[in-house]
Amino acid sequence: MDRYQYLLLMAGCLVVTLPLEVVLRARVYRRPRRLLLALLPVVLLFSVWDVVGIARDHWTYSERYTTGILLPFRMPLEELVFFLVIPVCGLLTLEAVGTTMTWWRRWRERDA
Repeated sequence: MDRYQYLLLMAGCLVVTLPLEVVLRARVYRRPRRLLLALLPVVLLFSVWDVVGIARDHWTYSERYTTGILLPFRMPLEELVFFLVIPVCGLLTLEAVGTTMTWWRRWRERDA
């Protein structure tokens, strides 16, 4: 089970932020083109950075907590998943806060 901890943590992040899409109407998953355009530079930049760090032995990854699946240039699968999941969770949070603030402003204007 230890080998899947990293991936389980990423799945947990998605599960915890999923209600933001449904309940607070963050609309991140409903706009796949916009999501892809937001993720692409992040994934590319950090993947290159990670690969360079690995190649220079600046950092390594625990074989105990990763699946051992390596992508090109010895990048662990979990790193790519991290570069996808965390920005999505951030976008969900940002959009949910924006929606909540809009609702708050409308409520305040209505009461004024």
